[in-house]
Parts: sequence; C-alpha cells; structure tokens
Amino acid sequence: MPSLKEYRNRIASVKSTRKITSAMKMVAASKLRRAQENAQASQPYASAMSAMLSRVAANLVVSPNLPKLLIGTGSEQTHLLIVMTADRGLCGGFNGNLVRFARQQIRDLTAAGKTVKIVTVGRKARDLLRRDHRDKIIHSVTDLGTKGKIAFGEADTVTAYVLSQFDAGSFDVCTLIYNEFKNVLVQKPSAAQLVPFRLPEVGANDNLPKVPYEFEPEEDALLARLLPQNLSVQIYRAMLDSAAGEQAARMTAMDNATRNAGDMIKKLSLSYNRARQAFITKELIEIISGAEAV
Repeated sequence: MPSLKEYRNRIASVKSTRKITSAMKMVAASKLRRAQENAQASQPYASAMSAMLSRVAANLVVSPNLPKLLIGTGSEQTHLLIVMTADRGLCGGFNGNLVRFARQQIRDLTAAGKTVKIVTVGRKARDLLRRDHRDKIIHSVTDLGTKGKIAFGEADTVTAYVLSQFDAGSFDVCTLIYNEFKNVLVQKPSAAQLVPFRLPEVGANDNLPKVPYEFEPEEDALLARLLPQNLSVQIYRAMLDSAAGEQAARMTAMDNATRNAGDMIKKLSLSYNRARQAFITKELIEIISGAEAV
C-alpha cells in the first residue's frame, strides 16, 4: 500500500497536470475562433473556383492540345499522395486517424499494382509514415503557420513542388489527403483528387438548359493559367481546414484530459483519506496496547 507521502506527491503531480491541460484548452479555444473563421472564409472562394473551371472545361472537346492538368497523362500508374497533418500532437486522434486513413489508401493502391509516392505536409505525417513507408516519401514540408497564420505563399510552395514533379513525369494522379473541418467536434479524413482536374459528377439539375458562355481568351488558354492557381487554392483551403481541425481537436482533448485529471484527484484524495484514517487507527491501537501493557 502506498505511503501517505506518495499519495500527496501523486495528487500534487495530477493537479499540476490539470493546470497545464486547462491552460492548453483555453489557448486552443482562443486560436480556434480565428482558425475557424479563416477556414470558413476560404470555402466559398475555393468552391467558386472549382465551379468556374468546371463551366470552362464543360464546353471543351478533349484533345491532346489541352493542358495535362485537365486531361492527365493518359495513365494512372503512379499516384502522388499529399498527406496533410499538424506539426504538433496533444490533439487526440486528429493526426492518428488521418495517417490511418492514408495508410489504407496506400494499401489499396499498392494492392491494385500502382506505384505510390508521398509528400507529407506537417511533422506528424512525416514522422508517422516514415516508419513503414520511408522509401515512398519524396518530400516533406513542416513548420506551417509559424507566424501565427498560414499564408497563401506556403500553399504556393507545395504547389510549385507538385507541378515540378508533374512536369518531370514523376506521377500521373495527385490526391490530397487531409482532415476536412466539419465542426468543432467532427474532423473527417478526406481525399480529394487534384491532378488531373476532376469535373463534378452529373446531378439531377444538369438536364436544365445551360446558359452559353463566350470566353476571351480561349478556354484552353484560360485553363492553362487557372488550373495551377486552382491547385494552390485547394491546397490552401485544406491547410486552413487542417489548422482549424487541429485546434478544435486539441481543445476537446485537453478538456477531456482536464476532466479526467479532476476525477483522478478525487479518487486519489479518497484513497489518501482512507490510508490516513487507517494510519491514525493503527497508531491509536498501538498507543492503547502500550498503555494496557504498562
């Protein structure tokens, strides 16, 4: 049975931990509001960008002269996966769930006979995936948002590397794997194909008459300029979603940790009081026994 001193030390240690987790929860909550606003503000622009490209591409006849970012290389043998996580931990299953999802994607592609290459965005993706897929990782990006806010230039850096690899013929299909921010409690691991550009699926309203568009310059020239920009926009949107999801997951995890620490303090305090009572009872028995012996 632990001594009273051990109980006191344990209670003091858990109380110190509770102070830390409570402070981290408040910090994450303060950062979450701004990150959530940034993520929500980026969604209309990213969605409008995809919709505009879809309208432009819908009027084109597929030909070898179109940008490869639209029509692809003609093969689907080599897949590049951009796996996006946080740089830091202590955010529950935020990073682990995404890496598990990415590993499943890798297994499925490998089982289909495809070649897989990986670009990691975030230190956790790099550290977790290189344990069993070190040979597949070709590039890593870390320390995003070190100045307090994720800049569009950071997404441009990732885009520039992806485009350089695509121009060099290193891959045929590029897929972005990230945590889509649904709300404070839900961050869903998602996969979005970036290269070649995927047109939206045909819906029920697509049978309605379409408004004719005239483009200046021609559609293929517009797409050649806008498709790389769309790549940056979609990656930037995913970065903002991931940043908001990270803070939401950390706030929830630290709240649970604070509650668990409080429960543990109650249990330890109860055990300490019982041990103290037993110790006092033992001393009284020894005193009474000694008095009777005299």
